[in-house]
Amino acid sequence: MDGGGSGAAPNAGRTPEEVFRDYRARRAGMIKALTTDVDKFFKLCDPEKENLCLYGYPNETWEVTLPAEEVPPEIPEPALGINFARDGMNEKDWLALVAVHSDSWLLSVAFYFGARFGFDKEARRRLFSMINNMPTIFEVVTGSAKKQTKEKTPNSSSKSNKPSSKVQSRAESRSKAKVPKDDEESGDDNRDEEAEEHDNTLCGTCGTNDGKDQFWICCDNCEKWYHGKCVKITPARAEHIKQYKCPDCTNKRARA
Repeated sequence: MDGGGSGAAPNAGRTPEEVFRDYRARRAGMIKALTTDVDKFFKLCDPEKENLCLYGYPNETWEVTLPAEEVPPEIPEPALGINFARDGMNEKDWLALVAVHSDSWLLSVAFYFGARFGFDKEARRRLFSMINNMPTIFEVVTGSAKKQTKEKTPNSSSKSNKPSSKVQSRAESRSKAKVPKDDEESGDDNRDEEAEEHDNTLCGTCGTNDGKDQFWICCDNCEKWYHGKCVKITPARAEHIKQYKCPDCTNKRARA
């Protein structure tokens, strides 16, 4: 869908799949604001300014700005005044609160399009099912999605994106990158555990588990996993990193 203005596109999104792509792109932009771009987001939410909103756009960008002037607005509006509580709350709690309101807004936008495009019961069910298969922004920002994964599977990792042989070292020690493939030489139980872990592992930046065969890297500080491309780390570069810190942990240390 179009990324200009409020991001609404009158002639687009006629199927649940298209509306879901719009939802996923807006979500990706808002996750960036609350994670990798959190310093910029924090500064833009000046409590001295008027009621500000966090928007996510269909081109995976985000913006902190005033609400739309149209009455009624072209699409549902996000929560007003997210900036007012910035300095009156613990930063993590404030970000979590913004994340909850962002999740609510994304759902309202998705089902606004559903109503607008005349989705029937089955189409609405398909749309919700696709949305529900992804972790919420709140789960990504607070790390609860990763915690849920850890409750099901033990900590494990591998140093490179080479197949099979190095996956065996996962149970012995945590290193920097992983290969989301089953170890063909391990027993059935190990294969089942690794397969479940690969399916549930979520990127701390984009919040998806797409690209299971791509290079991933784990933060040694918060233990979140990231697509190498999302944090601009290549396998060759990772080999020379003794202790990797993700952008979020690096920025928190800088502010402290």
